[in-house]
Amino acid sequence: MDFKGHVAMRDGRCHPLTVLDDHSRYALCLRACLNEQTATVQAALTDSFRRYGLPWRMTMDNGSPWGDDGVNPYTSLTVWLLRLDIKISHSRPYHPQTQGKDERFHRTLKAEVLAHEIFADPYAAQHHFDAWRDCYNLGRPHQALELQPPISRYQPSTRLFPESLPPIEYSPDDQVRKVQNKGEFSFQGRTWKVSKAFHGYPVGLRPGSQDGCFDVYFCQHKIALINLNDPQ
Repeated sequence: MDFKGHVAMRDGRCHPLTVLDDHSRYALCLRACLNEQTATVQAALTDSFRRYGLPWRMTMDNGSPWGDDGVNPYTSLTVWLLRLDIKISHSRPYHPQTQGKDERFHRTLKAEVLAHEIFADPYAAQHHFDAWRDCYNLGRPHQALELQPPISRYQPSTRLFPESLPPIEYSPDDQVRKVQNKGEFSFQGRTWKVSKAFHGYPVGLRPGSQDGCFDVYFCQHKIALINLNDPQ
């Protein structure tokens, strides 16, 4: 998932949001957005998830709204994805090659659509995006797919999008703590920090593989490791 920068329209700017299936290169989302904010991305992903199902994992860079930085990668958007049981991967900072397939998709989008049109408004942009996405997915030969279109390799997910988020539940053996407004929680008489993105949510602590270490889980996903033996 990534934004293709932003392009000028006759009135304002368009921020194309792209989501690509890693295996088939099938374009699941090409949305003409007016901004790069969390609510905008979440609405676009919701539409895609309803249509194509949930992925097991999504990879994205470290920029807003899905990344904070290389050290604190969680945001309210990625917390929402974790609640949907979607694992999160971030590219190495300043290493766009990790997102190479999406970057290549952006080059094609620019050459075949963006370089030839100045859209009047986002509705006109979306009209062009939808027509081109059908062409790209269903008919355009792809060199990496032995000159077959992405639809020849793509299969929708069998994981349905839940209209209501499932409750957050932990094992009876987990030690549950609530994350406070600075992204911190208390455990064993000390304060530990995860991320402000988890503010208000419960996390579960489980003994790790080494003495004095605990794995911190949010829903089914390990988000941190704490070491009681570390004086820091």
